[in-house]
Amino acid sequence: MLSLASTSQAPHGHAMRGVVAAIGAGIVLGSMYIPYRKAYITGMNPLTFITFFTVGELATMAVLAVSFSGGSKTFWHELVKSRGVLFWPMLGGFMWVVGDLFQNYAAKYVGISRGIPLSNTNQLWGLLWGILVFGELHGLTRALYAQVIGGSLLMAIGAVAIAFSSATEGEYSSWKEAAQRESDLYNIEPAYVAARMEGKETNANNHARTLIDWLLIAGASLIFAAFALMASIPEMEIHWGWLAALTSAMLLVLVAGGVALWRITRFN
Repeated sequence: MLSLASTSQAPHGHAMRGVVAAIGAGIVLGSMYIPYRKAYITGMNPLTFITFFTVGELATMAVLAVSFSGGSKTFWHELVKSRGVLFWPMLGGFMWVVGDLFQNYAAKYVGISRGIPLSNTNQLWGLLWGILVFGELHGLTRALYAQVIGGSLLMAIGAVAIAFSSATEGEYSSWKEAAQRESDLYNIEPAYVAARMEGKETNANNHARTLIDWLLIAGASLIFAAFALMASIPEMEIHWGWLAALTSAMLLVLVAGGVALWRITRFN
């Protein structure tokens, strides 16, 4: 339904390129759940996984960007020329990493088949931001609204069905068997895997923050602050009332989810 709406209302006549690119993105993004599964079933802390995942992504895209732009000098020139807008994709990346951290905990505690479809309800947030805040469908036909909203709501109904489905004893047994296979494959202590899958620390000692930890936090904060000072606010029509409402709702959900997860797991 969403593809049909896109192809019928493409402003530049290249809708199929976007549809094909979106399908390709879905295939590639779906394949990344293979390492997700390996990570959470062997007890890796999602914070550690996200760190490696993000560094790997940045390194890969940096190599591709330098290669396709014709060299490091040209790439640097493009960055300098675009310095006024660099803060916004950085901010988007920061928000993505926080969301992906929650997604890793979802995959760890309810499995990929449940956690990933539920986390991909971000499509509904995108629908609300696009329609209510940016007015992307303003003035278009009711049929188009029905296609876009209907396709998104259909996905939401599936997510609700998944959320309210109960895991059977057979499913828990399958989880344990899978964990045992991974333990045998990588020669990991089964008790360690079981504890980490339940969010428990095998080592009860609490480690205090070191100077390096605080330097990393301060350095990252200063980088964001520097790019924020260089940022220019783009000119676009925004419905500020809906912006405030959606931002408040997202922050409320984020805080509530974060507090609940912290109480249960202490982010282990």
